[in-house]
Amino acid sequence: MELDQLNKLEQHVDELLVLTQVLGKENRALRTQQKNWTTERAKLIEKNELAKNRVESMITRLKALEKD
Repeated sequence: MELDQLNKLEQHVDELLVLTQVLGKENRALRTQQKNWTTERAKLIEKNELAKNRVESMITRLKALEKD
């Protein structure tokens, strides 16, 4: 009976080791994906700010033309 319990325990430990490796790989992939999304978000914010500034500039010029 003791040997059977030891074998079961060894099997569980092996399963936990495999699961730890799988979760580690998944965690690294998710961190890489998060980093990519963060970079993409920063670029989109920058583009949005540039577009906003251009629109504001156009509005200012149009208002100046209206006054003339």
